[in-house]
Amino acid sequence: MTFFPHSERYQQMEYRRSGRSGLKLPAISLGLWHNFGDSTRVDNSRELLRHAFDKGITHFDLANNYGPPPGSAEENFGRIMREDFRGLRDELIISTKAGYTMWQGPYGDWGSRKYLIASLDQSLKRMGLEYVDIFYHHRPDPDTPLEETMRALDQVVRQGKALYAAISNYPAERAAEAIAILRDLGTPCLIHQPRYSLFERTPEMGLLDTLGENGVGCIAFSPLAGGVLTDRYLQGIPEDSRAASGSKFLQQEQLTDEKMNKVRKLNAIAQQRGQKLAQMALAWVLRDPRVTSVLIGASKTAQINDAVQMLTQRAFSPDELATIEAALM
Repeated sequence: MTFFPHSERYQQMEYRRSGRSGLKLPAISLGLWHNFGDSTRVDNSRELLRHAFDKGITHFDLANNYGPPPGSAEENFGRIMREDFRGLRDELIISTKAGYTMWQGPYGDWGSRKYLIASLDQSLKRMGLEYVDIFYHHRPDPDTPLEETMRALDQVVRQGKALYAAISNYPAERAAEAIAILRDLGTPCLIHQPRYSLFERTPEMGLLDTLGENGVGCIAFSPLAGGVLTDRYLQGIPEDSRAASGSKFLQQEQLTDEKMNKVRKLNAIAQQRGQKLAQMALAWVLRDPRVTSVLIGASKTAQINDAVQMLTQRAFSPDELATIEAALM
């Protein structure tokens, strides 16, 4: 069936400039980390992408290893691009990454020039694209010289395989070094993608300052702490939940009584604001003007609706922020 996007999709979304670049991203971006691999029905993935775009979400975030199996999220996304979004490429921001294991041997992991360039070539083939808008180095490489990794990002931008270079999971000091190298090469770092949520505050320990000072954007992944900052686990661990399934991304032992007591306190604050807990958690991450966008995952269109609705109530009073901090103590 031909996809006809909602005519008022851009009126439903807020767009925020990424650092000092010319690029604006939607305040909410859709991550394809889960629910887009071969274990998910393509029709469900298609429905999520269509619905997100109808809500003004123009940024779809992938990586070479997203699946399962690795590479399948890009392949499935490429199929949907061809069948549903063929005439909409210039309205989309598509990002991918390389930095985790993708194939056997010494050239299928980390941050060498050989790995990064080969990986991007494979990603473009899987997605059927001539270029991606943003290409990230997915994680720091302790052994490859940082200059080599950043030169690879510079090279793919100059070749037209990516429009912007970016980094992910870099600590503050390492991020500052990478940003400086890219600036000297003439390919500024567009954005950094760290884990950031009410329960993961590491970016506040220097990273956000570094990004703000250098005019680099920030897009937060796992803003809902893997689903903990939702109403999913308030009454225990559902049998069909990620924690119950033994996922390495959320394990039952992480849901301690201490943490769940904090979640319940946060949920009470959200209810006082007239929001769901997940909405308040997303709004809290976006409260900082240095944060360009939050990456959400979704298995149902209702989750996308909730996230977009959050934009109508993003502001926090000083008292609310203080109450949130007290709940986290």
